[in-house]
Amino acid sequence: MASRGGGRVFHVSEATAGRTLAAFLREQQGGSWAAAEKLIRGRRVTIHGNLCTDAARRLKAGDVVKLLDLAVASPPGPQDVRIIHLDDAVVVVDKPSGITTTRHHEEAGWPARRRQIQPTLDELLPAVIGRYQAVRASRRRPAKGSAGPAAKARRTPPVRAVHRIDRETSGLLVFARTVPASRILAEQFRQHATQRRYLAVVVGRVGAGTIMSNLVRDRGDGRRGSSDSGEGKRAVTHVRPVEHFGDAYTLVECRLETGRTHQIRIHLAETGHPVCGERVYSAPPGTAAVDRSRAPRVALHAAELGFVHPVTGERSHYSAPLPADLRRLIDQLAAAHGRSAPEAERPSDRF
Repeated sequence: MASRGGGRVFHVSEATAGRTLAAFLREQQGGSWAAAEKLIRGRRVTIHGNLCTDAARRLKAGDVVKLLDLAVASPPGPQDVRIIHLDDAVVVVDKPSGITTTRHHEEAGWPARRRQIQPTLDELLPAVIGRYQAVRASRRRPAKGSAGPAAKARRTPPVRAVHRIDRETSGLLVFARTVPASRILAEQFRQHATQRRYLAVVVGRVGAGTIMSNLVRDRGDGRRGSSDSGEGKRAVTHVRPVEHFGDAYTLVECRLETGRTHQIRIHLAETGHPVCGERVYSAPPGTAAVDRSRAPRVALHAAELGFVHPVTGERSHYSAPLPADLRRLIDQLAAAHGRSAPEAERPSDRF
């Protein structure tokens, strides 16, 4: 056990793997089952930096469990999901930070009651769409009296995820509403035929450049990363500075030529400029990158999304502004370090 950032950290070993989270905490902390479960329900336990409120979750060797001094704020709900575009084939949404896009395959068999503890975005969306449609209907045809179309949300069929962004990442996602649309969109993402632009606040002064590597599931320490052997999947990230905050931090634009899991976070960290708030991928040893930004979460936002509509065949393009938490972070960094526009773009010697 070690102390870190106002909490206590426990590492799950081979000997303690397989225990439930409640059993593991009880063993590490002492005390009763009720006390361990109260800590979990009280939003004071994370696994690998992600909040976990499921006392029955089975732990694996290598899991990092942290007991926080203060409870994590309540997660976003349906009211925090903003629909950008809706038609019979697709729905484009602005995902708030703090919610998972889809459920992990290990959780596929969970009963509904257990799923409701931490619902995923695809599980929430049918109700969000129903309310959205009801409100639109009420605006088109004002209801008589106090009850009307908006009084009750319609039931809508499940949506189908065709791509994902991380729990802490905010921004744009498209879901298919039909099987044919799902197949067409999924193929676009497989072929890297979509347009995706992210904004990130990173440590250090960054110039324009392109990061290319082969990403593997395990770089040798159980985490994803770049391979020196040529194994893995090709990943390409184009980076451009948007605004500098002294030499300490930079707001960057990242355009994905490929779309691998954690690609932006890995690429930026490996070049010595980790995303502010990053807790998984760190800068290489010997680099001077130290994150003192106090970012409330991984400072990454999916700002633009483009694809060919699966029914009309027309090019669709959507954008979402930075959310309030990242705007506040940028204002704080500007106040502390000043702000300046990037110099004329030229290839960076930092990549």
